[in-house]
Amino acid sequence: MPSYIAPTQDMAFLLHDVLKADQSDIPGYADLERDFTSAVLEEAGKVASEVLTPLNVVGDQEGCRLENGVVYTPTGFKGAFEQMKEGGWTGLDMPEEFGGQNMPVLLGTAVGEMFSAANQAFTMYQGLTHGAASAILAHGTDEQKATYLPKMVSCEWTGTMNLTEPHCGTDLGLMRTKAEPQDDGSYKVSGQKIFISAGDHDMSDNVIHLVLAKIPGGPEGIKGVSLFIVPKFNVNDDGSVGSRNGVSVGNIEKKMGIHGNSTCVMNYDEATGFLLGDMHKGMRAMFTMMNEARLGVAMQGLAQAEAAYQNAVIYAKDRLQGRDVTGTKNPDGPADPLIVHPDIRRSLMDQKSFCEGARAFLLWGAQLIDQAHRSEDKDADGLISLMTPVLKGFLTDQGYDMTVLAQQVYGGHGYIEEHGMSQFTRDARITQIYEGANGVQALDLVGRKLAADGGKPIMAFFEMIKDYCKDQSEDEAMTDFIEPLKTASKHLQASAMYFMQSAAKNPNNALSGSYDFMHLFGHVCLGFMWARQARAALDALATGEGDATFYETKLTTARYYMARRLPATSMHLARIESGADTVMALEADRF
Repeated sequence: MPSYIAPTQDMAFLLHDVLKADQSDIPGYADLERDFTSAVLEEAGKVASEVLTPLNVVGDQEGCRLENGVVYTPTGFKGAFEQMKEGGWTGLDMPEEFGGQNMPVLLGTAVGEMFSAANQAFTMYQGLTHGAASAILAHGTDEQKATYLPKMVSCEWTGTMNLTEPHCGTDLGLMRTKAEPQDDGSYKVSGQKIFISAGDHDMSDNVIHLVLAKIPGGPEGIKGVSLFIVPKFNVNDDGSVGSRNGVSVGNIEKKMGIHGNSTCVMNYDEATGFLLGDMHKGMRAMFTMMNEARLGVAMQGLAQAEAAYQNAVIYAKDRLQGRDVTGTKNPDGPADPLIVHPDIRRSLMDQKSFCEGARAFLLWGAQLIDQAHRSEDKDADGLISLMTPVLKGFLTDQGYDMTVLAQQVYGGHGYIEEHGMSQFTRDARITQIYEGANGVQALDLVGRKLAADGGKPIMAFFEMIKDYCKDQSEDEAMTDFIEPLKTASKHLQASAMYFMQSAAKNPNNALSGSYDFMHLFGHVCLGFMWARQARAALDALATGEGDATFYETKLTTARYYMARRLPATSMHLARIESGADTVMALEADRF
């Protein structure tokens, strides 16, 4: 059975040495002292390793089942969910007034990575509830907040998001689900939704569905979509669970991965619903949840890569196969361990440098969210909005690739279910698809985010990289990290300039290069994160305190990323500048 140990030392390094959270003036960050964050991370790590990891394989093998209209989760899930609730993990970064602990998103993200790495399918139940609660918090009335949030923060009730229908995925303007207004101010919601993660289960007393639907007579297309709160059980005036609403599970989807999560077909038959936010402004309210979910999915991509990498390292050190071409390393054995071979090292270094760079990128993104919300910083809000499709698209694409590399280390044993490596690959695959497929993320990045606010966020990012490189340029010890970052940043600027110059003549030039741009951007962000980690490691070594081996390993890994991974920006730029001609040249009927 695969194992997982939470990378708490790396997280502490990022929180305090790189992001310097405890020195920040963001409200609430003064509480993030090393001793406090270490205690939280260590305890969360124990829950991840001891409670959630053993259930990961159980969930994969058993899946969920639908019997007589009731959805049952895999063996052990219900007990583990009770432990999560009792430990207060479900409301770690939610407001105290609704039962949360009001911790920053930064700390909640670090903890969330551990739980997702240990058991992604399980963690989605509370993750989706968190997103639904955030939408109600941002757009609900005082009455709605009082009714739903305390029990959703505690996960006594859980939540979902209902967007997709059988005939429409990304194009939500085509949806057919209707919401008929009633005299008492409620609505009768009818229609079918598919691919609803955590759509129903036996771990909570109620499920609060957030459902997109159209009110008859409203505007056509996406402008006529509204968002509704539709509980599985109606809620009585005293807040208790009442009669069953017109909501039922039509089926549990049979999926490639995340078997432990109940992905449901949901049927709404004149179910009582309540408008959340403004009429015909449903997408505005839903995007509160979707943007949070996209960052959560980015975290899942990293988490699966990390778990797979840890197991690949164990196997590479243990499995004896062949001899080191430079000389025997295990003279008392029949062969040397796999890890002596350069190609295995390349694979493991690709994985390690991605995971540690991606973790820094993700936590930096979480810090920007805190800065935007807690400090009401519009510049930070613009920057994280720009980064969201990069985080989601790049970290999930690369995260999936890393699980494949980890599986490959095992050779044929990686393909056999006995070793459990295929689950990481199968579970990671969905992250590239849900919450907006990665192709859509790339289109959003190029088509909307680059030009947002007159291009202010992307220009601010370029200036940030420029200033950082300038500040570090006089330190020779940073040359290995700053020079590659400068080159990669120039590639990113050149690609953005290409879009500006060519898109007006032919919009397909920008659209056909959007996916490469997203990856180019992602590599620059990880390059920036590795430069910052290198700086922090050098500073720590200069003090003569702490774990010198850890800091030296950071520098070695940073050099690897800069030398072996970051040069991919050149390839992406070349593809972008080739334009749309070769992409669009073949007529549709010739495919």
